[in-house]
Amino acid sequence: MLLCIDLGNTNITFGLYDGDDLHCHWRIKTDHHKMPDEYGLLLLHLLAHAGHRPQDANGICMCSVVPPLTGIFEQMCTAYFEQEPLIVDAGVKTGVKIRYDNPREVGADRVVDAAAVYRLYGGPACVVDFGTATTFDAISREGDYLGGAIAPGIGIAAEALFSKAAKLPRIDLVRPPRAIGSNTVHSMQSGLLFGYVGLVEGMVARFRAELGDDMRVIGTGGLAETIARETDVIQAVDPWLTLKGLRIIWELNR
Repeated sequence: MLLCIDLGNTNITFGLYDGDDLHCHWRIKTDHHKMPDEYGLLLLHLLAHAGHRPQDANGICMCSVVPPLTGIFEQMCTAYFEQEPLIVDAGVKTGVKIRYDNPREVGADRVVDAAAVYRLYGGPACVVDFGTATTFDAISREGDYLGGAIAPGIGIAAEALFSKAAKLPRIDLVRPPRAIGSNTVHSMQSGLLFGYVGLVEGMVARFRAELGDDMRVIGTGGLAETIARETDVIQAVDPWLTLKGLRIIWELNR
């Protein structure tokens, strides 16, 4: 079985593959202060709850956009799984040609997503990832990573309203009854949810103008389903896209 780990700024996701089947998966909050033993014990507990042992994982593939945690997870894998993880970085085969001005600036998760999208959906494609940032990634008809756009994530925007405006509360990111809010909470929910829907629709239209009318749009990340319910421009929602890309890259490097 293959253990896949995606280290993000807000969440860490784990997936255990049995062949092509994503047998089980978990999403936890990123904690920069946890030690290797703490993450190790947490992961052992998750595996045990799903009926598995560390020995069941005969390979580990990982990507990270949080450099301080990369070493911590390397230590955890060595101590608790007795193996070195394959970390997606320069020198690892991904099947993706990066056309960015400086390829090293592209986050590993964006390259992994591109590998997954081209294999699963083809190109041209736009990946909209609703994470700490809301990112838009363009994949060409040939599967090349062309670049994209980066905007603040919905969570960051909501937290900024709460922390910078004295009279605005912290809210849940759920759909309000209508676009015109009749109270502060509903007004904030409308601005955040419907405002980001407008952002997605506008950016997708601009990407389509450059990539072609047959461009596929795939949403991923924690809030992808919430946004996709409000617009028809997202053609597929794949919340575990990065884990699927990690499995694909693992197979390329065996």
